[in-house]
Amino acid sequence: MSLGPLMIGFEGAGLSAETGELLRHPLVGGAVLFARNYETRQQLDELVQAIHAVRRPRLLTAVDQEGGRVQRFSEGFVALPPLALIGEVWADNEERAATLARSHAYVMATELRALHIDLSFAPVLDLAVNQEVIGDRAFDSDPEIVAALAEAYVSGMRAAGMAATVKHFPGHGSVSGDSHECTPVDSRPLAEILEKDALPFRRAIVDGVAGVMMAHVVYSDADARPASFSSFWIGEVLRRQMSYAGAVISDDICMGGAAGEGDSAQRARSALKAGCDVVLVCDPDAVPGVVDRLEIHEDPARLGRLAPLHGRDRKTWRALHADAGWKEAQRLVETLA
Repeated sequence: MSLGPLMIGFEGAGLSAETGELLRHPLVGGAVLFARNYETRQQLDELVQAIHAVRRPRLLTAVDQEGGRVQRFSEGFVALPPLALIGEVWADNEERAATLARSHAYVMATELRALHIDLSFAPVLDLAVNQEVIGDRAFDSDPEIVAALAEAYVSGMRAAGMAATVKHFPGHGSVSGDSHECTPVDSRPLAEILEKDALPFRRAIVDGVAGVMMAHVVYSDADARPASFSSFWIGEVLRRQMSYAGAVISDDICMGGAAGEGDSAQRARSALKAGCDVVLVCDPDAVPGVVDRLEIHEDPARLGRLAPLHGRDRKTWRALHADAGWKEAQRLVETLA
């Protein structure tokens, strides 16, 4: 059995019979974890290993562990500051800011890998232009600074054995609406979006990033549909113009920004048709309806793009926290608090 295109959310700190059955469905390729799935580190490690044991090839496991207000696992983990604090250091000391970005990424990713988790959907490459929504989740408003810090951040994740997933392409930072609640519209000229907002993504693609997450934002000068459901943004811009060969991941299709695409099954179908390799279905109540109604299509090329998302090297939690290099990275991260 190969990995399906859906990464699903579920309730609870363990695998129920129903969740196990869903994870074995051929449309499913992984699980997205949330605070609702976490009680203790040992419990989380056992849960992730149970997910991995469901089938072969093993399912992907992922979480949003960006830092700041988006850190799903906090108790027992290093408190990760928001990326904006790293961006603030750049003006005074570019080298220190890059070191902080690498250290932040390394600490985040090594802790997750110690518990067998494959991915954190990070880093955010949106520009901090409109502070209302993305805000301190972003490094900076200057695309050149974001690109430089992203390069350092991705290198820190790689050193930890974790692939990066840059988000939210082509950029969520210049709109006022929150795609969790509505479908924001960015009405700026396409050329401006490509020149500014998309620049950090373009640099990350050149650097070989393994995952790109799409934005539930309409860029009205280019397409009337949100980027997650747009063959223009995925097929024309990402694949053709930017020569991106990695995995394309939708944002959660249960968000308000996806509402215009119909019910959950229709949203998943639209995202796949547009070119997404992975579709996130994070609301457990929506998952059964999607797996019951979505068609199964085998795509060997898609499977090849998913392979690099699996976690690689890892240290045990005990070995990690005894490592001098890791403790120095932790110390640097904590200077930002």
